This record gives sequence, structure tokens and C-alpha cells, in this order.
Amino acid sequence: MFGDSLYYPNSSRRMVSMSNQGMIATSQPIAAQVGLEILKSGGNAVDAAIATAAALTVVEPTSNGIGGDAFAIVWIDGEMHGLNASGKSPASISIDAVKALGHKEMPLHGMVPITVPGAPAAWTGLSKRFGNLPFKELLTPAIEIARRGFPVSPTVHQMWEEAYDEYKVYQDPIFDAWYATFAPNGKSPCPGEVWKSEDHANTLSLIAETEGKAFYQGELADAIEAFSQNNGGFLRKEDLMNMTPEWVNPISTQFRGYDIWEIPPNGSGIIALQALAMLDSFAENNLSDPVETLHRRIEVTKLAYADGLKFVTEHSAMGVSVDDLLLPSYLEKRKRLISQEAIDPVNGNPITGGTVYLATADKDGNMVSFIQSNFKNFGSGVVVPGTGISLQNRGWSFSLDPNHYNSLQPSKKTYHTIIPGFITKSGKAIGPFGVMGGFMQPQGHVQLLAGMFADGLNPQAALDTPRWKWVKGKTIEVEPHFPDHLAQALSRRGHHILKSTDSITFGRGQVILRDPNTGVLYGGTEPRTDSSLAVW
Repeated sequence: MFGDSLYYPNSSRRMVSMSNQGMIATSQPIAAQVGLEILKSGGNAVDAAIATAAALTVVEPTSNGIGGDAFAIVWIDGEMHGLNASGKSPASISIDAVKALGHKEMPLHGMVPITVPGAPAAWTGLSKRFGNLPFKELLTPAIEIARRGFPVSPTVHQMWEEAYDEYKVYQDPIFDAWYATFAPNGKSPCPGEVWKSEDHANTLSLIAETEGKAFYQGELADAIEAFSQNNGGFLRKEDLMNMTPEWVNPISTQFRGYDIWEIPPNGSGIIALQALAMLDSFAENNLSDPVETLHRRIEVTKLAYADGLKFVTEHSAMGVSVDDLLLPSYLEKRKRLISQEAIDPVNGNPITGGTVYLATADKDGNMVSFIQSNFKNFGSGVVVPGTGISLQNRGWSFSLDPNHYNSLQPSKKTYHTIIPGFITKSGKAIGPFGVMGGFMQPQGHVQLLAGMFADGLNPQAALDTPRWKWVKGKTIEVEPHFPDHLAQALSRRGHHILKSTDSITFGRGQVILRDPNTGVLYGGTEPRTDSSLAVW
């Protein structure tokens, strides 16, 4: 009505946000306001994170949902806690069973790549352990938004339209419930068009009233099993009943005097840690050549990713340990592969002998780094009729090669792209950060942290910096506004540079940093999406 909401011929600027009572950073303004209201109602940072996450399943269903997974790093009462709420593959699935259906590799959509959803278990697990407010109260705003509807934002429209075009090529009735739920008028909603879902609201109400039991043990579990069984899927109620979020110890490395924390595998945060550790040993602060700086950041990321894609899977199946992959002597060997020319990275051998992100902070110093995802767009494209639940396609990451570390097996967690990050210094919390966006995420972590702590940028300026993305081999994609002189210089070093026409695949990040001396919060939010900071 008021011009093209995706057309911006003039550059704009956001300033870093500051507050001292509380802050919510996420990709949707409505969801950020939900979290802020929870803080103002007496909730802590954990309560705000849960409420924001639930609201995001409504206002950004293109990236996350009730049928997706979640991870979190929580700093509360001066201590750090990690939560891995990623679901396993169904107990009845196997490589042979998938190949018997005619697949040579894991399919992207449909019933086969569906794994057990972990997001509702993350919400209830966090609430029981750390929450101040009743769990039901935390989901009430999301329920109300789903019932009354909300105007679809520009970036969400863009992703919605992409998913609509992807699913329609199948001409398969398995996707009918997706169309009935997310394209009731025969098309994806336009920017500003109000979308609502009574089914989604009812499902959230059942989860709220039963503290998740309806989803994993009750009527929602029954509905999921019946639909899966009737349509050749592998997921069963027993798989849902066995879902238990795992409390884990975050892993870390040092970068420019800060401790950078990630969730251990099956999450891919170790890729970011490897890259940052190699980068830190270069003593980049003394380097004045911007081309060499950028070249090194790309090369360490490529080397770390080669290891991650080789080894990361469920922790017990990795064959190497986290300590092996972060061993300084091993990383020094990897770093020696870097020269003036771009390399085609391969994995090393350390053995010797596709999301929404939110950050919250409260006035008491508690902070949460939280991420949840369907994986690719809406996920599998399979919606359980009458529930609004879009089931994730996380199983797409599994390999059908039985010799691969991340090979498909029954009741196994796969390689996971979604990674919440956290920063501390001298044992004090500095704050949560994250960059959502599939395989962009570890690369986004490296670029964001290098921007803040090597280049001296504030959180907003670091998020604003033009990004690059390693694709494969020597191929690097760069954003439309990536400086031409840098792209040309990288090309002369052997990088195959592709300039993208859109920034949507380059990650969408949020940061909240806390000054440990004053308690003042400094926030940055992503310019590449519909994001917002809500401050108090």
C-alpha cells in the first residue's frame, strides 16, 4: 500500500541500543515486545526467552516452529548452563529403509527427513529449572497473536513465497495441510497481509496447559503418530515420549582476550571455535592489510568447516573428541596450510597415536542465548492436519553412507547447524550472540566476533558489516554491497567470488553485551531482516 516493502534505494543507519533494565533482541518486533512485556511483568531473562521463542513460531513460521529443535546457553545467578534440545531420528528408520523407498540420499522434504521436535521440550525444561513466572503465562501472548493474526513482515513474506514455490512442484497430497494452514488463499501472504491460525493457537494452548505433556505424551503426540503412520512416515509416539532435553557443558576458546562459548556437538559451534582459535594465533591486531586480514578469516573458516562436515554428529558417534579438534598443536598444523593463495580445504586428522535467534537480558545480570529452527524454511513441508504443527526436516543432514560419521541410524542426533553463542571475560558474563541462517552460522559467528573484538566495532556496526560466505572449494559468495575492491583483491588470490543479488542467505544476527562494571546493556540487531531491539 505504501510502496515496495523490499525496495530500499537509500542506505539507512541504526545506532547501537543501550539500556540498564532489560533488553530483547530478535528478528521480529512483535516477538521482541512480547519478551519485554514478560520482563516488565516480573519475569527473568529465561521467562522472556521462552515467551519470545513461542511468539516467533507464530510471527516467523518460515524459520522456526513448534515442530523444530532448539539450543540455549543460559547465564543465571553467575553460572553458565547449556541446553541441547535437538531431537533424534525415529527408532524405526534406517539407511536400508530409506533406500528401499528409492532414495539415494536423504530427501529435503516429505516424511523421510522428519526428526523428533525438541523446541517444546526446551521451553518446558528451561521454565522448570530457571523460570520465575508460570509456564502457561509465558505462552499466552503467542496464543493471542495466533488467534487474532498479525501483518506479515517483508523478509518473512520473501521466505514464505520461496517455500510456497518449493512445495508446489511436488504435486503431492502430503503437502495439502501445509497449503491449508500457510496458504489458505492459494498463495503466500503479501507483506502487510494479516495471517492467523486457530490450529496453531490451540496447539500452543495444549502445550501451555499441560507443560508440554500433550505434545510428547498426549493428544498431539497421538495426532503426529497417526498422520506419520498413515502416510509412510517413520516417526512414532514412542519417539516423542523418549524426547529429553540434554543439559550440557558449553565448550570454549579464547579470542582477543574473551572466552567464546558454544554448545558441544552435535551442534556445529565447534567450527566457529576452531576458526577463532586459529585466527587468534595470527595476532591479527598488528595486521594493517585489509585484504590479508579478510583472506585469513576466510581460510581458517574453510579449514574449520572441512573438519566440521567430516566429524560433527551425535557426540558418541564422532570418533574424535572436542579436545582433539581444539588442540593447539593440531590447529597449528591446520593453520600452516594457509598461504597467499586460496586453498581447496580438506578435513584434517586430529587423532594422534539452515532459523530464528534471540538474546535476552534482565536487570539482574541474567542472560539467555536461544536459537530454534525448522532447518530449511518451514521444514519438511509436512503439517499435521488440525494442529498447525509444521514438522522439521533436520534429518536431511544425515548421510546414507554407512561409513560416514554422520550416517543415518535409528534414534540418533544429526549434525546441527543452529548454534547459540555466549561471551565471557575473566569469569564475568559479557553477553549472548548468534547469527541464524543454516550453514552460514559458524561463518557468521567468526565474522561478527572478529568485527567486534579484532576490528573494534560496536555490536550494531559489526552486524552491519558486509558479509562473505564460503560455499565449497574456493567459491565465496559476497553480499551485493560487499566492496568491489576487496572482492577483486580476493579474486586475484585465487578465490572464486560470486556476488549475490540478495542478502537473505548471509545470516541474521543479534547481540547483547553487558558492561560488567556498570551493568549497562549494548545491543545490536540485524539489518538483513525485520528485526528489532526492545529495551527497558
